[in-house]
Amino acid sequence: MDSVGDIAVGMKRGSAELSMYNNSNSDLSTRSDGASTGSDSKKLRVEEALPSRVIHIRRLPTEAMDAEVLALGLPFGKVTNILTLRGKNQAFLEMGTEEAAITMVNYYNTVPPHVRNSPVYVQFSNHKELKTDAARQRTQAVLQAVSAVQPPSSEVQDVLAAASSPVLRIIIDNMFYPVTLDVLQQIFSKFGTVMKIITFTKNNQFQALLQYSDPVQAQHAKLALDGQNIYNSCCTLRIDFSKLVNLNVKYNNDKSRDYSRPELPAGDSQPTLDPSVAAALSKDYPPLLCKIPGALNPLSAAAAAAAAAGRVALPGQAGSGGVLLASNLNEEMVTPQSLFTLFGVYGDVQRVKILYNKKDSALIQMCDPSQAQLAMSHLNGQKMYGKIIRVTLSKHQSVALPRDGLDDQGLTKDFTNSSLHRFKKPGSKNFQNIFPPSATLHLSNVLQDVTEEDLRLLFSNTGGTVKAFKFFQDRKMALIQMSTVEEAIQALIDLHNYNMGANQHLRVSFSKSTI
Repeated sequence: MDSVGDIAVGMKRGSAELSMYNNSNSDLSTRSDGASTGSDSKKLRVEEALPSRVIHIRRLPTEAMDAEVLALGLPFGKVTNILTLRGKNQAFLEMGTEEAAITMVNYYNTVPPHVRNSPVYVQFSNHKELKTDAARQRTQAVLQAVSAVQPPSSEVQDVLAAASSPVLRIIIDNMFYPVTLDVLQQIFSKFGTVMKIITFTKNNQFQALLQYSDPVQAQHAKLALDGQNIYNSCCTLRIDFSKLVNLNVKYNNDKSRDYSRPELPAGDSQPTLDPSVAAALSKDYPPLLCKIPGALNPLSAAAAAAAAAGRVALPGQAGSGGVLLASNLNEEMVTPQSLFTLFGVYGDVQRVKILYNKKDSALIQMCDPSQAQLAMSHLNGQKMYGKIIRVTLSKHQSVALPRDGLDDQGLTKDFTNSSLHRFKKPGSKNFQNIFPPSATLHLSNVLQDVTEEDLRLLFSNTGGTVKAFKFFQDRKMALIQMSTVEEAIQALIDLHNYNMGANQHLRVSFSKSTI
């Protein structure tokens, strides 16, 4: 990006501000509405201007900063001058080249720009250059150069830096269905060349950094996708520009990808997503938001809710099974009940079978494929009983029960009619409280006379260390923080549905909050 000192800025105020631009060829008299508020309510004559280095911007919010006007042009090249007409809610930008101006106008004709959440209108000016007072230009250029050496937290610097970054920071809110790296690549590649993606969990939220080949593509994607849902009624995209300008990707796997360097290793700690799993993810999900050009038709909210409740299969999933294969289990410790409890955080487990000839592996049948994929997304790579477990989709369509009279040593269990299913009730709040495994656990259904000391002791007895605790105001719910995610997983397995007395059972789930 050109330094701010390269931008010459001319400002005019009061009655003199239109003196240069009020002749018969002026943009304001022939091409804009001419109203003092910048309103389009008056239908005046509009002439088609030829391409020019000077861009005319209308309908600016009254409180818009000069830096925000500059930010409209900076992704397309050097800005050599600016003139703001405060009383008209308008501005002129002079670009370094006509080519940059043409790119800017063509782009904003496709994706209307917004300043402070208000749409603004961009068109070519009849002027070929901005002739503002030279002394005032130099003064403003100096002021801009001075602001350029201020701390990077200054509002001007933030705006300018954001406009020039090809890297987007993406947060997924209300992530009812798992969102994978491949899903993000599919969505964001509609707006440019995706170079790199890094996914991670921060503050118990799924996030990603995504790098385009240039800042214009990043701005295009942000304008089009920010606030949209990947799937109907859930998985909302929150997008900001990152302060990073380049991502350093070391591994190509299901957590990070450099599309320009396919030779990168998968890495030991993060296994590569199996191609069949990636294909299933792209095939079996409810389709993408309809507002994205070229995207698939959306799944209706009613169908999504029914699918989430396990009442119907998602489109394209007829005949596909919701069976997972969990491997690298601690065969000395794992039981069907412990797998039922842990995987039950993400769906209603129907059956569990620990393999007779390979007891470090198990088949887990979820209620439907969407729940299976949700559990796989959150539990693959987590530690259970001291071992990092691997969770993939199984080729099996269901888990078979032992034949009558055959003793399988308790390795298979049917949970179809379990009262502990979290998602059997349509509209349950549990649908809105699905989070990745975290060190902080949410406790509910707590007896009124149970104290903080009681709960700290109870959770310490699972083998972990309680780091923090907080009761909610009604004392029926609480947050408890263990030392590690592994300890929290162990505590959830041991204490979910724990009988606290008076036939009142403790409910334990992962929390997105911290204490």
